[in-house]
Amino acid sequence: MTTPADRAAPTGPRIPEAVHRRRWAILGVLMLSLLIVVLDNSILNVAIKTISTPAPTGLGATQSELEWAINAYTLVFAGLLFTAGLLGDRLGRKKVLLGGLAVFGIGSALAAFSGSPGELIAFRAVMGLGAAFVMPATLAVLMNVFEREEQPKAIGIWAGGVGLAIAIGPITGGVLLDHFWWGSVFLINVPIVLLALALMLWLVPDSRDPKPGRVDPVGVVLSVVGLVLLVYGIIKGGQLADFTDATVLSTIGAGLAVLVAFVVFEKRSDHPSIDVTYFKNKVFSSAIAAIALVFFALMGVTFFSVFYTQSVRGYSPLQTGLLMLPLAAAQMIFAPRARLLVDRFGNKATTTAGMLVIAAMLAAFATLEADTPIWILEVIFFLMGTGMAHIMTPVSVVIMQALPREKAGSASALSNTFRQVGGALGIAVLGSVLSTAYRTGIEDRLGTLPPAVRHTAGESIEATLGVAAKLGPEGKTLVTPAYDAFLHAMHITALWGAGVALVGTVVVALFLPGKPPAPQQGEEEKELSDTRS
Repeated sequence: MTTPADRAAPTGPRIPEAVHRRRWAILGVLMLSLLIVVLDNSILNVAIKTISTPAPTGLGATQSELEWAINAYTLVFAGLLFTAGLLGDRLGRKKVLLGGLAVFGIGSALAAFSGSPGELIAFRAVMGLGAAFVMPATLAVLMNVFEREEQPKAIGIWAGGVGLAIAIGPITGGVLLDHFWWGSVFLINVPIVLLALALMLWLVPDSRDPKPGRVDPVGVVLSVVGLVLLVYGIIKGGQLADFTDATVLSTIGAGLAVLVAFVVFEKRSDHPSIDVTYFKNKVFSSAIAAIALVFFALMGVTFFSVFYTQSVRGYSPLQTGLLMLPLAAAQMIFAPRARLLVDRFGNKATTTAGMLVIAAMLAAFATLEADTPIWILEVIFFLMGTGMAHIMTPVSVVIMQALPREKAGSASALSNTFRQVGGALGIAVLGSVLSTAYRTGIEDRLGTLPPAVRHTAGESIEATLGVAAKLGPEGKTLVTPAYDAFLHAMHITALWGAGVALVGTVVVALFLPGKPPAPQQGEEEKELSDTRS
């Protein structure tokens, strides 16, 4: 039986010499484009507390609206990645990169001047539309400017760029929020977009699939509708603190039904957005699952960790950004070097160890209290980044090398789709767990409040503290119970995240390949001859 790995055997001419000479400069431009997309989400994580405060400081967004500000971007991004990857392969990756960056820049400028949470959610969706055409194209171009033997190193550096963005994002967001209004965290994207566009026009070559398939509009619509219904139902369940509510169950059920219809349609289509036959390969499927599960756990934890550092511990947005530096630094240090461990121990051992570290660190969040020494949080963040680095690089290489080079856009789209869907569901599910657990813990203390205020005050710790501040001296009795309820909810949520990471650990331990056997001397000479020919 032919597997994706078999079909990925190097075919066609080598990289043109002119492109090969400037490959590292091209990688730098691709990382700048990646930086913009990742930077935006990491900045927003720091700004969510500010955006949740009432006008004129913020927009007075509720926890559900904050989740949608993140998920509107993610869902449009994930839903359109299939088509974006196909269009890149068909029309040219450079063209879709330039178009995607332009749309992302326009959406950023509009989001900066949003007048309400609803406008912010809408403009974040526009940003997601642009990002959908940027992210898969960066990896697809990378695969077409580096020879196969250099691809793991290049992908490792590319993954390290995610760590750089995670580092720069919170700090940049903190500085901006200290000196400007909340919209500046989006406006900062515009000059970076302009720089990336100029460098891309100058340096990046175009590439495309010589035999592209047709666009699949039905598949795109089904995927977007299914994901939106599913995540909306999950968020609504957390908001109502009742997952048995008829509206919640019907919305989630409808979402799952549409996603099943999407899979069936793609399987029968002669021009599918996603070739479901690739998932018959256990190595490929486990690599995809690992990405989805680790981002499910990580994005959910990142969401509540901002409230822990700012609401419970009292740190400013800038200080919160600095506190997250160890997470980013670990990724920057270890992502480019993860291939060395893979060469020595294999994908299975490296990735399984990384997943175990992630699970342990998520569980460690369940030990944090209001007075825990802050250096413990820093160690947790550093080890979490180390685990991430030893997961993302190996599985990204497995996925990108599983498909032929001319299908690089589709491979990148698959990888990023599951990453974003995993992240969106992580925020929705773990955000709902956090919201439900918090409301359960605080509702007994809200009995003396008017009924209209009582429901709002129970939505999040920020909402409770906001109501307490308006009540003056009478509200002080709510502050300590709010901290206690949030910490208890955070501990429950962290353990859920750890459980998901353990599921990912089992998946990669069972299905990812171990260390390949060393080639014999004759095989080495043949490989060298093939490379030179």
